[in-house]
Amino acid sequence: MFDMELEFYKLNASGNDFILIDNRDGIIYKRYNDIKDFVVKICRQHLSVGADGVIFIERSDKADFKWRFFNSDGSEAEMCGNGGRCVARYAFIKGIAGNHMVFETLAGLIRAEVSSSKVKLQFTTPKDLKLDYPIKIEDREIFINSVNTGVPHAVLITDDVEYVPVDDMGRKIRHHSVFGNAGSNVNFVQVIDKDNVKIRTYERGVEGETLACGTGAVATGIILKEKGLVRSPVMIWTRGGEKITIHMDKEVYLEGESRIVFRGELNREALL
Repeated sequence: MFDMELEFYKLNASGNDFILIDNRDGIIYKRYNDIKDFVVKICRQHLSVGADGVIFIERSDKADFKWRFFNSDGSEAEMCGNGGRCVARYAFIKGIAGNHMVFETLAGLIRAEVSSSKVKLQFTTPKDLKLDYPIKIEDREIFINSVNTGVPHAVLITDDVEYVPVDDMGRKIRHHSVFGNAGSNVNFVQVIDKDNVKIRTYERGVEGETLACGTGAVATGIILKEKGLVRSPVMIWTRGGEKITIHMDKEVYLEGESRIVFRGELNREALL
């Protein structure tokens, strides 16, 4: 248990909210020996701070800093596009990095550029791209697409995302054996035209629909461009109402806003 308050920031990108903590001096490890339990407790809605995830800033010998990213269920993830936008802005306003920065993730080194509240992230090279392959869900066969944009994503094209049972269908696809033990995030997308796409995402770790997913928006852009349905840059309209711009030329970039919600001190009672 903490013997004193701990400073944190809360930032939001496209409706995803994250708790950010400067752990460059290892204060979390000194004060708390169960990181997963710590994350789960402070992410609880109504009972604690509440968030979709927690990001710890740590020292790196190969970049401006390293992050550890945890989903609200305590699972550690390789990459998160919306979290990446938040951590870049946090690092800039805290003086941890300049407005052009590189940070270390489990998915590799990520470059970011901060301009006021807007952040542009360069993604690592996508891998494991597969198009239009069948999987069986209960008694029917559906065709999906998938790609790894730092984390695995399945993408299903639909006529109208408003009528998709995201939680039910997303859960079944997320745990499908084709994705192994780790499972996959699942995106349901509707192509409006060559420049605009609507998206709804079921996120593993959160285990439900979220208002946005940056890596899912990137996966959607890559797959739809590969299928000739969109061009670069493409605007991905999230459930939270924000549009994320995906650039897919020689390199892949995600661009969008991040918002500072508040700065506070975590009291020991937040962990009860």
